[in-house]
Amino acid sequence: MIIELHLLQSFPVSNLNRDDVGQPKTATFGGHTRGRVSSQCFKRATRQLFNDYGLEKSETAIRTKRLLDHAAAALAENGRDAELVTQVVTAGLRQLGFGVDENTRLTEYLLFVGRHAIDHLTTYCDDNWDALHAIAARNKAAADKAKGSSAENGESKKGGKGGKVTKPDKAAVEQARRILDAGRVADVALFGRMIADNKDFSVEAASQVAHAISTHAVVNEFDFYTAVDDLKSRGESGADMIGTIDFNSACYYRYANLDLNQLAINLSGDEDLVRRTARAWLFSFIHAMPTGAQNSMAARTMPETLLGVVRFRGAWNLANAFQAPVVDADIMAASTARLTQHFHRLRGFYGNNDLRAVAAASITAELPHLDDGDIVASIDAFTDRILAGATA
Repeated sequence: MIIELHLLQSFPVSNLNRDDVGQPKTATFGGHTRGRVSSQCFKRATRQLFNDYGLEKSETAIRTKRLLDHAAAALAENGRDAELVTQVVTAGLRQLGFGVDENTRLTEYLLFVGRHAIDHLTTYCDDNWDALHAIAARNKAAADKAKGSSAENGESKKGGKGGKVTKPDKAAVEQARRILDAGRVADVALFGRMIADNKDFSVEAASQVAHAISTHAVVNEFDFYTAVDDLKSRGESGADMIGTIDFNSACYYRYANLDLNQLAINLSGDEDLVRRTARAWLFSFIHAMPTGAQNSMAARTMPETLLGVVRFRGAWNLANAFQAPVVDADIMAASTARLTQHFHRLRGFYGNNDLRAVAAASITAELPHLDDGDIVASIDAFTDRILAGATA
């Protein structure tokens, strides 16, 4: 079973997701420049709402390179030698197959793990303290010897300076599995995880999220601003700071889907957690709000047109409804008409056999091309129909 969510959301002056030079991201689609908000941006905004919509913190993940410092702090709190904990945890991570840079004390990769990972790593290092301490001492002696010679300082691509990653033995692999276990971690189950060095720890994403693109052509603009020193003497003129901020205004088409079968596999078949995760995904994606430049632009709007679909198989991104950019004066109404018409045509051509439920709502626009039975009047009616169709 697959849930699809199609949203139209208009943002006024905003820079929700900036590129490397600070401008709002764009993409060329249908031969015209469109505003764009990356899928990663919306996924992060979605993840940050999961605990507001029914998931416990223990059921959500953290994305981090800082396992070492947190596990070391926990060991020190448990009474282990504070001067040795960093060395021991570094050795422990390397024994488990994770690269660590001794200079930054960060893991090689940004790891997407459950919140239990720090506790499991702490326990592993505590239980194997003596062995890991001995390994750390040998590594330190080898590093000191290398520093004192004229030979090049040994540097491993994976281990960083001063040590190498060890190929984990069977017991270490099992410990790494516990640390990386995502069987009850909703956002890893939804958005997946890829670990290049060990694909056994990778997780196939249950949810796909498209880059949001504007339904119309855009031209980025900039705001020239000045600031004045509040303690300047009366009569002094001139600005004490000048600058520019880039922005655009756009109506975005947002799309995401959720494969409930893959979600159930990722969550070890826990039916209650699957239902709660699907609900949290649906509400959080609708309410997701990118944070870029919000303090200076406050572009905090809600989706105005929503189309939800539950289907047995397949998935339809409806972005081609906007391949020719919308040029009407009422962009939201015209975009809504385009969206519903495109869906109606695809539905007519490919048939309804794979469709289980359809729900649509719009705050400001009419919903042409849809059956009266498809239209609902509130967010609660919308989400109830989608979740009922997906889990019945």
